Amino acid sequence: MACLLEAPLRISVLSEVTATSRHYVDRLFDPDPQKVLQGVIDMKNAVIGNNKQKANLIVLGAVPRLLYLLQQGSSTPELRTECAVVLGSLAMGTENNIKSLVDCHIIPALLQGLLCPDLTFIEACLRCLRTVFISPVTPVQLLYTDPTVIPHLMSLMSRSQRTQEYITQIFSHCCKTPEHQTVLFNHGAIQNIAPLLISPSYKVRMQALKCFSVLAYENTQVSMTLVNVLVDGELLSQVFVRMMQRDQPIEMQLTAAKCLTYMCRAGAIRTDDGCIVLKTLPCLVRMCSKERLLEERVEGAETLAYLMEPDVELQRIASTTDHLVAMLADYFKYPSSVSAITDIKRLDHDLKHAHELRQAAFKLYASLGSNDEDIRKKITETENMMDRIVSGLSESSIKVRLAAVRCLHSLSRSVQQLRTSFHDHAVWKPLMKLLQNAPDEVLVMASSTLCNLLLEFSPSKEPILESGVIELLCSLTQSDSPALRVNGIWALMNMAFQADQKVKVEIVRSLGTEQLFRLLSDPDTNVLMKTLGLLRNLLSTRPHIDQIMSSHGKQIMQAVTLILEGEHSIEVKEQTLCILANIADGNTAKELIMTNDDMLQKIKYYMGHSNVKLQLAATFCISNLIWNEEDGSQERQDKLREMGFVDILHKLTQASDPNLCDRAKTAMQQYLA
Repeated sequence: MACLLEAPLRISVLSEVTATSRHYVDRLFDPDPQKVLQGVIDMKNAVIGNNKQKANLIVLGAVPRLLYLLQQGSSTPELRTECAVVLGSLAMGTENNIKSLVDCHIIPALLQGLLCPDLTFIEACLRCLRTVFISPVTPVQLLYTDPTVIPHLMSLMSRSQRTQEYITQIFSHCCKTPEHQTVLFNHGAIQNIAPLLISPSYKVRMQALKCFSVLAYENTQVSMTLVNVLVDGELLSQVFVRMMQRDQPIEMQLTAAKCLTYMCRAGAIRTDDGCIVLKTLPCLVRMCSKERLLEERVEGAETLAYLMEPDVELQRIASTTDHLVAMLADYFKYPSSVSAITDIKRLDHDLKHAHELRQAAFKLYASLGSNDEDIRKKITETENMMDRIVSGLSESSIKVRLAAVRCLHSLSRSVQQLRTSFHDHAVWKPLMKLLQNAPDEVLVMASSTLCNLLLEFSPSKEPILESGVIELLCSLTQSDSPALRVNGIWALMNMAFQADQKVKVEIVRSLGTEQLFRLLSDPDTNVLMKTLGLLRNLLSTRPHIDQIMSSHGKQIMQAVTLILEGEHSIEVKEQTLCILANIADGNTAKELIMTNDDMLQKIKYYMGHSNVKLQLAATFCISNLIWNEEDGSQERQDKLREMGFVDILHKLTQASDPNLCDRAKTAMQQYLA
C-alpha cells in the first residue's frame, strides 16, 4: 500500500511550495490596477535573494504576465518600471532562470521599452538587459538582430550615469567578434564612450574602459583611431597611463594595461614607446606578484604574454623586471599550506581555479622564452621547471596541457636545451603520450615540438624513433588540418635527414607512395615544400638514391615533371630542381634523367631562367650528370653537347652572379678534363 501513497505525497509537497507563490501570480491578473501594482511590489520584495521563490514564480508563468504588463500602453509608468525591476531580479537567479526569460522573448520586449520617454523606466529596462546579457547562456547576437538598437543605445548614453554604466557594460559583454566591433565602431562607439573615461562615477569610468579593451582587441581600425582620440584635451593613451598608476584600483590598472597592450599588438603603438616599456609592461609584471588575487595574477600573466609575444626586446626587458621568472614559479605552489587566505570561501574558489594559474604561468614562460637563449636557460634552471612542464602535459585540464606544450615548444627552439634538459627529463615520453589522443589545437603544438626533438643533434631522436613514431606522423599527414599535415611531414623530413637506409625505407613504406604523391599536389604550399624537403632527404647518398629510384623512380619523375610544369613559386621549383640534382648524383638513378629528353629540355629551360636560384639548381643537375669519374660519363657528355648544353654552360661562365659563374666553370672543366 505504501507504493500508492508515494505519488500523492510528492504532489502535496509540491503544491504546498507552489501555493505560497501562486497568490503572487494570481494578483497580477486582478482587474484593479492598484492591486496589480501592489502585487508586483510584493513580488519584488519576495524574490530578493530567494532563488527558490524565483524558480517557482517562473514555473508558475509569472514572466509572460509581467512582460504583458510591461508592454501595455495602458499600464502606468510606475507599474511598467516595477515589472522591469522584478524581471531584473528574476534574472539575478540561476542560468536556468535566464534561459526561461530569454525563451519568453524578454530581450525584444525590454529593447522596445527603451523607446519610452520615462527615464526611470528606461534605466530599469537597461539594468535588466545588462543582467541578462552578462550571463554566458544569453546569445549575444540578440543585441544585433534589429539594426536600430545599437544607434538608439548610443543616443541614450547621455541621459544619465546609470544609462552610461549599463549600456557600456552591455556593449563590453556583447562585443565578441570582429563583426560586432565593426558595428559598434561604425555607430560612433569611440566618440560616445571616450568622454565617459573622465566621468565622476567610478563604475562608469570602469565600464567605459572595459568597452575600449574589447573594441581594440586584435582590431587595427579601432586601435589606430583610439591613438588620435582626445579626452578633455588629453590623448587617450595618456588617460590610460594615468589609470595604470599604483593609487588606482587594481581592476582599473589591469584593464587600462589591456587597452594599451591591444593597441600595441594591433600596430597603433610602437613596442619601444615609453607608455609600453615604462608603464604597461611594469604594471602587468606587478599584477603577477603573490600579493594579488588569483584572477588578477592570471589576467596579468596572460596579458603580459600576449604583449611581448612578437617582440624580443620586450621579452628581454620583462625577464629582468622584478625577478619575473622566479615570481612565476610561485604560480605552481598556490594555494600553499602557509597561504595567507583566511577567507574559507576565497580558499575554496582558489583551489578550484589553481589550474588557471599554472596555465597562465606556462603561457608567460612560452612567450618569454620564444626567442632569447639566455631567457630559456633562466627558465629551465628555475626550480623543478622541467618536472612541472612534464606534469602539465598530463593534467586533466585541456587548457593547462595546451599551455604546457606551448611552453615546451618555445624551449625546444634551443639547441642547448634539446641537448640537456630535454634529454635529462625524457620529455619525449609524455609528449608522445599527448600525441596519441588530443584535440587538434594540442596536436598542432605537440607535433611542432616533436619536429624540434627530431632534429639530428637532438639526443631524443633515437628513442623517439624506437617508439614507433613513424606511423603516428604518417597518420598526421592525412589530417584535414593543413597545420597538422605540415607538422607530420616536417617531422618526417627531420627524421630522414642523414638517416640510415632502414629508417628511410620504413618512412616510404609507412607513408606509402600514393600518399607521398598526394602530398606533392597538396594545395597548401607549406605542405608541398616540406614534402619536397622529405624527398630530398630521402634521396641523399648514392645507395639510397639508387634503391628508392629503382622502386619508385617512375612516379617520382612524374611528380617532378608536374611541379616543374605547374604554376608554382620559385622556392618550390628550386627545391624540385635540387631533388633532380640528387637523382642525377645516383649511379643508376641518373639514367632516369638521361633517357628522358623532355626532362633534359626542362633543365635546359631553367638554366636560362631569369632567376639565379633556379639557374644554379639546374646547372648543379647537369654538373652531376656529366661528372668525369663515373661510368658512362663520356656518352652522357656527348649527348648533352649535342643538345646544346655546352653553349649554355659557356654563356653562364660569364654570369654576373659569382656562384653561378663558378658552378658553370666547374661543369665546363668536366668537358676539358
